[in-house]
Amino acid sequence: MSLALLRYSCLLFWLLVWSIASPVATARDLPGSPLVPRLLLHDFEGMSGSLFGSSMSGWTAEPGIFTGRIQYDIAPANRAGGSRALHLRYRFDPGADSDIGWQLTLPDLDASAYDHLEFWIRGDGDIGYADALKIEFKQPLAGAPAGLLRKGSTVISGIGEEWRQIRVPLNLLSGISDWQHLRQFGVVLEPRRVRMPSGGYWLDDIALIKTGQPGPSVRDPVIPPLKTAWENSVGGKAAAQHHLHGRLAGWPTQLTVDPAELPTDDRAFLQRLADDTWRGLVALTDRVHGIPLDTVRLNGSLTPERTWLGDYTNVTNIGLYLIDIIAARELGLIDPSEAVTRLGLALDTLERLETYQGFFYNYYDTTTLERTSHFISFVDSAWLSAGLIVARNAVPEQAWRCTRLLERENYRFFYDPVERLMMHGYYVNLPQRSEYSYGMLYSEARLGSLIAIGKGEAPIEHWYRLARTFPASFSWQSQSPKRRVNRTVDGYTFPGGYYAWKGVKYIPSWGGSVFEALMPLLVLDELRYAPAGLGENAKAHAKIQRRFALEQLGYPVWGLSPSSTPAGNGYSEYGVRILGARGYGAGAVTPHAAALALLADPIPAVANLRQLATRYPLYGDFGFYDAVDPKTGQVAHNYLALDQSMILLALTNYLRDGVIQNYFTADPIIQRVLPLLSAERFFER
Repeated sequence: MSLALLRYSCLLFWLLVWSIASPVATARDLPGSPLVPRLLLHDFEGMSGSLFGSSMSGWTAEPGIFTGRIQYDIAPANRAGGSRALHLRYRFDPGADSDIGWQLTLPDLDASAYDHLEFWIRGDGDIGYADALKIEFKQPLAGAPAGLLRKGSTVISGIGEEWRQIRVPLNLLSGISDWQHLRQFGVVLEPRRVRMPSGGYWLDDIALIKTGQPGPSVRDPVIPPLKTAWENSVGGKAAAQHHLHGRLAGWPTQLTVDPAELPTDDRAFLQRLADDTWRGLVALTDRVHGIPLDTVRLNGSLTPERTWLGDYTNVTNIGLYLIDIIAARELGLIDPSEAVTRLGLALDTLERLETYQGFFYNYYDTTTLERTSHFISFVDSAWLSAGLIVARNAVPEQAWRCTRLLERENYRFFYDPVERLMMHGYYVNLPQRSEYSYGMLYSEARLGSLIAIGKGEAPIEHWYRLARTFPASFSWQSQSPKRRVNRTVDGYTFPGGYYAWKGVKYIPSWGGSVFEALMPLLVLDELRYAPAGLGENAKAHAKIQRRFALEQLGYPVWGLSPSSTPAGNGYSEYGVRILGARGYGAGAVTPHAAALALLADPIPAVANLRQLATRYPLYGDFGFYDAVDPKTGQVAHNYLALDQSMILLALTNYLRDGVIQNYFTADPIIQRVLPLLSAERFFER
């Protein structure tokens, strides 16, 4: 399981997500299906079949925070086929910075039988209008606090003074997948998109229809023809596993290591862990193409017939593997010439992979190098960029190749100038940006924002647009923020605030997991460059991770972060709920969390790694397995390239005085943003 799959499951907060303009079709383009009757949500005439008839029942204003006024009523429509329609009018306050709109409350509606939304719209020529606005549906987010809704939205454009019928494929509203339990339909105006202080619209005959032509979906699989043909030639997927073993550079020789064999000296113990982890990363790499397999499941056995190899990878895995090679050289595990050779092979493979506008797809088959995803991920692309940045500063012989790949990427591709945030990614098959955006400062995506700003491909304003906390009115939060008042840093004004637990102040992440908080420290020494901001927050998160697990949960070990599920072959989100705005639940403890904590609070982190190795059968031939259930002692005998790389890079920085961090911050891209890090103090009075 890679970082990218986690992104699909982390459905970010509904007020800070957007979708860009997408094509819409007229009624004559997509004939309706007679097999599924049209579901009329509102016709404003009281016709039979309408959910709400002619009344305003269900319609409410959804104002922004002190940002403007909206009005609505039912009035004569002047349209053939309908005598009355909804008349919507708005006025933004001067300097408005958040959206306003109208919403129709839906009765837990099941729309799964339909594939298009249909409605009529025109601009109000008497008072003016913008030619684009956003429409959206919302539904409850499973397992989330009440009030936190999942959203699917898209932007319609080309609105004029004449009535126009719009049909939007529901698949374009990519934030929703099952189309059951719909609670709201909304019309949204964003000040930076509308760019008109006031105006109005007419809306009529809002309906769901079935055309039988749903169009492409974010769930459409990519079937790699070369891989499929190869698997068929060797007897199918199960039979192919034997051949995949032959492509590996090595295999573990013992399932578990006796804790008594591990060094008693802490530094020697960490060096042994680094050595074992590197051997595993090399062994579980495709030896032909020189890139790591994403996941290897031993299933409690070293017998190849009982194990499973996930011969796919994603760009975060590749980016971190580039840094792994540098780390191995710095630790003395390989010599400089071998580092150049290994890096060259990985770059050879990168240069062969299919790309889109300079960016790599999220998943590739490690056997055939075919892409297996339609998605271009912002955060995964950023980790590949980070790997290239480190490599070009650490290995001069390969610097020009790394630079060429870096210069192909332009992060304006992900930047939404309306919301001023980085989008989750882009679906090439739709084609359209994803519904979600990275709107919180304290997530692993902050590193990508810094890279984009350092390259001059996102404005500095974007950094201050990222949320430190949310308004107290967001009742789904794990706690209300303290001192959430506007602050001004370097001329940018934004809401501040913080959370607190047992006297420790901190800025929350989304889920309260370790990798959200500390993964950027693998390449960026935030304790050094942002001592009163991100650095202080890193120490707070490490401290609360430890105290919450030991004191609140009663665990003997700590480190909650997304990882393998010890019971079964799954992957799940784990975190300290109070550390996140939403907050994930407790569960498995993962060694990569303790390794990351070395960079923020090293003494208890080392002790925790020792506890994990001695208390549970968690240490194998290639270092730590991915996770353990501290209540049952059950171990997930999996090696995930992402998590193993995090362990190796954290160890290297700790054992070699931040050597990886130094290579990263020496780069001109990062030098440009270091002043941005030191400018902000999170907790000053």
